[in-house]
Amino acid sequence: MKKVAVVVASRANYARVKTVLRALQDSPDVELQLIVGASALLHRYGNAVSVIENDGFEPVAKVQFLIEGETPATMAKSTGLAMIELSSIFERLAPDCVVTVADRYETLATAVSASYMNIPVAHTQGGEVTGSIDESVRHAITKLSHLHFPATEVARQRLLSMGEHPEWVFHSGCPAIDLILETDLTQCPQAVLSRYGGTGEKLDLSKPYLLVMQHPVTTEFTQALQQIQETIKALEKLRMQTIMLWPNADAGSDDVAKGMRLYREQLKPEYVHFYRNFTPEDFLVLMHNAACMIGNSSSAIREGAFLGMPAVNVGNRQNARERGRNVLDAHYDAAEIVTAVRRHLAIGRYPSDHLYGDGHAGERIAQILTVTERAAVPIQKTLYTPQLSEPMRYRRTA
Repeated sequence: MKKVAVVVASRANYARVKTVLRALQDSPDVELQLIVGASALLHRYGNAVSVIENDGFEPVAKVQFLIEGETPATMAKSTGLAMIELSSIFERLAPDCVVTVADRYETLATAVSASYMNIPVAHTQGGEVTGSIDESVRHAITKLSHLHFPATEVARQRLLSMGEHPEWVFHSGCPAIDLILETDLTQCPQAVLSRYGGTGEKLDLSKPYLLVMQHPVTTEFTQALQQIQETIKALEKLRMQTIMLWPNADAGSDDVAKGMRLYREQLKPEYVHFYRNFTPEDFLVLMHNAACMIGNSSSAIREGAFLGMPAVNVGNRQNARERGRNVLDAHYDAAEIVTAVRRHLAIGRYPSDHLYGDGHAGERIAQILTVTERAAVPIQKTLYTPQLSEPMRYRRTA
């Protein structure tokens, strides 16, 4: 039986790999070794581990390696600590393959630990580009990985241009899209919201509402407070009902959270409610029914494209990432954000764009992981250098 270890270290990680986990768990030929760590274990970031366990997944290991402080130094130290802890876990579990997701520092630690131990690394969402340290981390993980599951064709081409052999690069789509097809999006969003506490005034989701999720940008972490304040100014001008989520665990998140707390406690907005986390499916219901999403989460670009959900991408965190017509870009400027939101509200929904997948990525990835023998995966890489041809995707500003 093949042993496949999957590391989930944040709430976003889980949504991006849930259908892969389920397909692996259902396979009679696979022993799933789920490792949960970092912010996924912490209440302040939504306690994603409880969602994971409620979904029927039992972690074989829970590992704390997130150093508090949310600065570049603590991110670097957390990466080092994660490498130490994960190396010990991999040595004990002896997996045949390790799956790591996307571009966070925990993902890099996973790839470094496994590759140094001669364990094949399978990487999802490689080959994409963005405007922060995440892009450098993502490409570094690509060179440490052996099996690649890019979400788009352009990302696949980019991986080939980086020297990855086409035999080990599989255009799978993004597993997050799978959940859209599995979720009853006709559920009443008010009923969904009633399952969560949060803080702030009660919302009436039978009326239009905004969904806001803004994270710090690691390379701009000293500006995080100013950046979230511009978004808050935009909310003050729009004065629409708003669901607002707390940020992730990157450098600068304390300042983003500070800006949100000041907003909540000093201005006491009657139309905003603050939440830590939702299950992936409940979040999709809220996304689907929102009038517009604001912030810099990749969810607005990935799942948002498939849903045709109007989204305003603020700042540089998603810079150069492929996006559909549903996304308008705005600088950290309240007036620009307001203009973009109102433009979306005048248009309404957009056609569904399958840029990031057709909803069957999880089963594709699990099938390849299941049938690929460890001995067949080339730990020693060979160079492959085709030409890269990148079609332009839509990038619109307010």
